[in-house]
Amino acid sequence: MWKIEYLRETLENIKRLDHSQRLQVVKAINKVAVNPLPQAEGGYGRPLSNKSGTNLASYCKIKLLKLGLRVVYKVVRENNIMKIVVVSARAHDEVYILAQKRIE
Repeated sequence: MWKIEYLRETLENIKRLDHSQRLQVVKAINKVAVNPLPQAEGGYGRPLSNKSGTNLASYCKIKLLKLGLRVVYKVVRENNIMKIVVVSARAHDEVYILAQKRIE
């Protein structure tokens, strides 16, 4: 299992979720942390691309469809770290725009 790191802002995102949402998000992150590499490399990660004015090509996402949430993360291969950048609703690509702002 890869080490999971959260940005400070991401922890705030998670705290704002209700208890059941928080449990599902943490469960999904822990599942993907077993192998967070992109799906093309045999992992669970769904790769992102550069669209809607964002440059997230080296990032991946976890989709929580029933909750309408997305988790955006970066794989730091040198240290086997899965760095969680944002947990938010997908609404009109806001989660991806927020992720872009946090990595700049």
